[in-house]
Amino acid sequence: MIVIPAIDIIDGKCVRLFQGDYTKKSEYAVEPLEVAKSWEAMGAEYIHLVDLDGARKGFPCNIKSISEIVKNIKIPAEIGGGIRSVDDFKSAMATGVDRIILGTAAIENRKLVSDAVTIFGAEKVVVGIDAKDGFVAVRGWVEVSNVSALDLAQDFIKLGVLRFIYTDIARDGSLTGPNLVRIKEFSDAVPACKVIASGGVGNLKDIDDLKALSHVNTNIEGVIVGKSLYDKKIDFADILKILR
Repeated sequence: MIVIPAIDIIDGKCVRLFQGDYTKKSEYAVEPLEVAKSWEAMGAEYIHLVDLDGARKGFPCNIKSISEIVKNIKIPAEIGGGIRSVDDFKSAMATGVDRIILGTAAIENRKLVSDAVTIFGAEKVVVGIDAKDGFVAVRGWVEVSNVSALDLAQDFIKLGVLRFIYTDIARDGSLTGPNLVRIKEFSDAVPACKVIASGGVGNLKDIDDLKALSHVNTNIEGVIVGKSLYDKKIDFADILKILR
């Protein structure tokens, strides 16, 4: 299992939201590119980029910032937020990112997922399933649907999806610990797919708990960490010691 630092972007700035709420935003002084370079220097193997403006507005908004990041780091990155069409997917891929995360678009447009897998290959496509109480949230987490996260995952497996990011939005930004029960439930449901957990990591015990779970559910390949790093609740070097 690897740790994947998150860089969430609004108006070209590095921010964090509390439970996906755009009115509960913490803005950090360091530019996203400098943040990415710092994670790379500390030993990160992968970067998770989110265009929060794109997620809310429905089209990519921070491509310029993301392009600068990807051009100036050597480790791979993934991007999500606002990608609603094959053209959006192409634009995002043109930045040089390693893979693209489809969230709201995946739920509302299954053909986009199928087309993306066919055109770009399954390894370039990640479906982000953001859930609250087991149901999928869409449009930058502004709306919670009546779609079960587990049922949705099965639909995407049939379309050729090989990797999911599972986020419990009730835990995201809360530092109260990941929802291990939901993460296990989800990874159990998709044993042939890779799963990246996200949401709630607040201390080193949370990392240790996820590592232990990944030894049982070996398809859990990583954890995305954000607020706890930015607020210096945990140190990245200490996370790496646990994982290694």
